[in-house]
Amino acid sequence: MSTRRTFLKQGGLLAGASLLPMHHIMAEVMGIQAGEMKGLRRNVGIYTERGGTIGWMIDNEGVIVIDTQFPDQAKNLIGKIKEKTDRQVDLLINTHHHGDHSGGNIAFKGFVKQVVAHTNSKFHQERVAKERGTLEQNLLPDTTYDANWTKKVGGETVSLHYFGAGHTSGDTMIHLENANVVHMGDLLFNHRMPYIDPVAGASIKNWIKVLKQARKTFDKDTLFIFGHAAQGYEVTGTLADLKAKELYLKKLLKYVKKEQKKGTTIEQLKEKTTTIPGADDWQGGRLKNINLQVAWDELKKGK
Repeated sequence: MSTRRTFLKQGGLLAGASLLPMHHIMAEVMGIQAGEMKGLRRNVGIYTERGGTIGWMIDNEGVIVIDTQFPDQAKNLIGKIKEKTDRQVDLLINTHHHGDHSGGNIAFKGFVKQVVAHTNSKFHQERVAKERGTLEQNLLPDTTYDANWTKKVGGETVSLHYFGAGHTSGDTMIHLENANVVHMGDLLFNHRMPYIDPVAGASIKNWIKVLKQARKTFDKDTLFIFGHAAQGYEVTGTLADLKAKELYLKKLLKYVKKEQKKGTTIEQLKEKTTTIPGADDWQGGRLKNINLQVAWDELKKGK
């Protein structure tokens, strides 16, 4: 039975669980109990509670955590880690700077040996924290990289890849090579309208190139972890999901460019658009509120 059919069949779960927080409900629909460490391959798995999907690797000689959601959720994760090992976290990696992926870093203070992110990711994390006056509530990366970075932790080799601006200007893909699992962060919203952050250097045009490069770099056996997923879709997937996201972004730019040439105003475009032609299975409020506007501005600027 497909994931979407499973979701529809379990529709009663949503109707009968109205007292539960929505992120708990959706985690259960996706086959993941909120707050559960779910194994994927070898010693690698995922954790979800509230925010972007967390990745982890735990073996007898090393512990890796990828993203941290928010402080309370990070504390819950640390409790789960302590149930599995007496080790501290050897390596914490942030896929990018957004708070639902790095806000929980502070909970790892004193419990992690090294925190790594792309150079631009650290810059934006620090910038946003200073703007909000919350710098002391953040644990910033102590190690940064520009293109590629590799380290062996326990029985796993972890490689970080930066293919350029996409969701932001600092998105990292994390490849756990032995398990052949790649954490995409928010470079992949699985059939969910993506958040595009131009203030942090996002580029739709280059995001398409980033996904194409990822499809060339990894193989058909690679298991991908996604930052988020729409209702009825999973937070893990294959190269086909990367291609589907790439297609959505292409269709978005093509549609907006066509409307601009016709003389449609941005207000008219937002008013009449409910889906993107050729990619109408991608839905959500961010289409009108964010995606159309960002695509419009990007095309006008000729980026």
